[in-house]
Amino acid sequence: MTQSPAPPASVLRAFGATEAPVLLPGGPGSAWLAGELVLKPTALSQETVWRAGVLCHLPEVTGFRVARPVPSADGSWAAHGWEAWQLIGGSPDPHRADDVIRAGEEFHATLKDLPRPRFLGVRDTPWARADRLAWQETDRAPEFALLKPLLAACRPISAPAQIVHGDLLGNVLFEPGRAPAITDWPPYWRPAAWASAIVAVDALCWYETDPALLERWSHLPDWRQLLVRALIFRIAAHETLDDAAESEYRPVVDLVLDSA
Repeated sequence: MTQSPAPPASVLRAFGATEAPVLLPGGPGSAWLAGELVLKPTALSQETVWRAGVLCHLPEVTGFRVARPVPSADGSWAAHGWEAWQLIGGSPDPHRADDVIRAGEEFHATLKDLPRPRFLGVRDTPWARADRLAWQETDRAPEFALLKPLLAACRPISAPAQIVHGDLLGNVLFEPGRAPAITDWPPYWRPAAWASAIVAVDALCWYETDPALLERWSHLPDWRQLLVRALIFRIAAHETLDDAAESEYRPVVDLVLDSA
């Protein structure tokens, strides 16, 4: 994983940071802490502006917290290719998948009336392409053997789409005595339960979670089909699928296909 360069002095001045930036652990290696500010490179400017606009107006609720965006000196949400967010306390715990799903459900309930943002149609990242494949909006699939039975298992679903967080498991922070904090939001326009299915798939593939997790959430609409799509999404985002990664996915693929 390549570490991004530290934010330059022009960025620190733009957001009023007075302390030297320190690289934050985890994630893609691109977030820097400068005092109480978290600074990140901006990928797609329309997405940055949209996300900041949503989160700065999101009401305070009891079920979850969010990191709030910080405007630059001129009032914009980005400066010199960077964005800034308030530091929010807590640490991720991928072994608390049920709690992550519950926090995600509350988060998504507050977002359900938002319209679909236009920038979703122009994103062209590995994850955006994998998302489109999972929802049969493209037929350009990587030549991975694990994908073929999953794609063949896709069936129509009835759950409505809305804005969701597509990577919750490592981005929900827990702190004693406080509500979970939701951070690093990559937005997608899919059924809310798809975000929960991604949490479940990630937990089983990478954190040795008990498969009973799938049954505990089987009451969610179209659950098995959403698990199929969550697996397609995760697998198809890989540039290559080595033996180690395939060995992590295969038992979960088999488990989901046996019950789909």
